[in-house]
Amino acid sequence: MEHETILEMIGVKKSFHNNEVLHGVDLVLNKGEIHALLGENGAGKSTLMNILGGVHQPDNGQIKITGQTVLMGNPRISQAHGVSFIHQELNVVTDLTVYENMFLGSELRTKIGFLDEKEMCRQTREVLSKLGVHIDPKTYVRDLETSYKQMIEIAKALLSNSKIIIMDEPTTSLTDNEVERLFTIMRSLKQSGVSIIYISHKLKEIQAVCDRYTVLRDGNLVGTGNMKDTDLSAITQLMVGKSVSTDAFYNKATKGEPVLTVKNLTSEGLFKDVNFSLSKGEVLGFTGLAGDGRTELFESIFGFRKKYGGVIEVSGKPVKINHPKQALRAGIGLVPKNRKENAIIKDLSVIENMSLTSMGHFEKNGFISSKTEQKRFQEYKEQLNIKVHDPKVTIDSLSGGNQQKVVIAKWLEVNGDIIIFDNPTQGIDVGAKNEIYQHIMHLAEMGKAIIILSSEAPEILRVCDRVNIMFHGEITGKFTRDELTEEKIMEYATGSKREAKNIG
Repeated sequence: MEHETILEMIGVKKSFHNNEVLHGVDLVLNKGEIHALLGENGAGKSTLMNILGGVHQPDNGQIKITGQTVLMGNPRISQAHGVSFIHQELNVVTDLTVYENMFLGSELRTKIGFLDEKEMCRQTREVLSKLGVHIDPKTYVRDLETSYKQMIEIAKALLSNSKIIIMDEPTTSLTDNEVERLFTIMRSLKQSGVSIIYISHKLKEIQAVCDRYTVLRDGNLVGTGNMKDTDLSAITQLMVGKSVSTDAFYNKATKGEPVLTVKNLTSEGLFKDVNFSLSKGEVLGFTGLAGDGRTELFESIFGFRKKYGGVIEVSGKPVKINHPKQALRAGIGLVPKNRKENAIIKDLSVIENMSLTSMGHFEKNGFISSKTEQKRFQEYKEQLNIKVHDPKVTIDSLSGGNQQKVVIAKWLEVNGDIIIFDNPTQGIDVGAKNEIYQHIMHLAEMGKAIIILSSEAPEILRVCDRVNIMFHGEITGKFTRDELTEEKIMEYATGSKREAKNIG
């Protein structure tokens, strides 16, 4: 069957600071197609899409929409050509309401020139209901869960009647039910002739929803084809340039003495009667579904939330943690989720983000020794395989996965005995995931006590010695890795089963 081509990107080249990041890339998108754009972090996916979205200008190459050459001089021009970009890092304005976000920059007005709030609310309700989301359009976005913020971004693209929608890691913050709902919407859009470019590192999702794929590696086009004709392992090999093992990275922990003990920790409406202990050299996992309370639990342990009851002991001594500074002094570090909101300062350089929490390590006679700082960064760059040509560029110029590695480097430099990773591989490609898993194992072997919070059961099963499963703020099951399966995790994460026994 002959497909109608809606988009052609031909020979696209782009350099930043004399560093060529796209080496003449081609991309063809058909009408009514869901097309996967794949590659490791730093492969050039976001740069290519930012060129299509009018954020960056290409140094060379052509963009054609329905056969006509177009110049995407800025994002407004791109939108006028029917292109919508849903970014991985959410672009909602939290201090505005839902409907104000939906119509930001394209507000509706009455005949006499006043803002037509009633009509904007009506259209907002209508488009959100198509996504199965029922929230008051006058709700402030800051009061919404992350998954709802993501849905607002998607709804905004639907509202503008886009012909091409770019989705960059759209399921990162969504529950399984919301992912299925999103896929239903995507298939419906496809039937109505909308084309979708779908960027994701979750290859099973790609397989479930995409028609064709294009793979980039180090700024080069290395493969394109039909999903139904291609094995996932072949795509992985194209992405990383070699075959990637999916073996567990697990090494049995050599447990030392307990370093963190939590007794009857409770915070009204967030978590209740939580008890666990963590030993030196151990990797302890916490998992569940969205709203299970695990993030809030560890934000409290890290001193970000002050209202809680119960006892926290570090190395056998009770500690009261009301501020992250106190957590740092107690030897606790937290790699948070939602990089953009909680972990990076986008206007600072890569190296400044790395050294932010441990300035004292680089101080000499009251001044920061840039030589020492540079040396330490170079070590982390090699250790974590951070792809950056110049550590003095602002961190927002890096891909999401490389930003995450810088965040991890920041907390490694703090050098605490207890490190909490909240969704450590969120938005990170398969090759980088493996590197981070290996590094977590290495930290445990060095005697660090590690906690991993993750919604991804395969991740928990790959690296953890023990796993606590949460449901509605309570631990419903405690298991050793040998006792656990993905099915069992789901039973306890949905509250359909509860475990009475207590393991360690």
